[in-house]
Amino acid sequence: MRYLLVLLLWLPAVVGAASVDSLKAFLNQTTSAKARFAQMVLDKNLKMLQQATGTMQFSRPGKFRWEYNKPYEQIIVGDGSRLWIYDKDLNQVTVRKLDRALGSSPAALLAGSNEIEKNYTLASVGNQEGLDWLEAVPRIKDNAFERIRLGFGKTGLEAMELRDQFGQVTVIKFADLERNPKLSPEAFRFTPPKGADVISE
Repeated sequence: MRYLLVLLLWLPAVVGAASVDSLKAFLNQTTSAKARFAQMVLDKNLKMLQQATGTMQFSRPGKFRWEYNKPYEQIIVGDGSRLWIYDKDLNQVTVRKLDRALGSSPAALLAGSNEIEKNYTLASVGNQEGLDWLEAVPRIKDNAFERIRLGFGKTGLEAMELRDQFGQVTVIKFADLERNPKLSPEAFRFTPPKGADVISE
């Protein structure tokens, strides 16, 4: 499910080493962010399965908007209590309670409470390819992802890697990431388009 890959992308830039302490401190100081992104999904042999681009913005706690524009159009909105997923091609909207949808998913790293280590084991894993990496391993083993890695460079968060239980790897690269911008409240509201099928879970 595509939206699972994007719920965790609420982390804006942080300057310096990707230590556990700096991540916690930064989350405490960040209320909103926006950025462009490019996403690749690779199979266990690192063969390209899918590419996508789009934009994201969030306002903590629990409000975000994620829009894919290529190769398909999809909008994901968290309004603080509900999660809305709109697939334009299918003209279909799925809605569910936000806390139930997030649970101990990667989004729990960045949403709402700053009690990161309640759901994840965090560790700095050193410098690779010019980025300082922080790894988060879910404490609950039935999570969709086995581990998440956050790569930090001079401009802040530059990359994210997610490995699922089937060996697939999702790589996300950020551009023009802006920390604590003023965002319109309307961005975090969603009204199903006229004629769309609405599925509640």
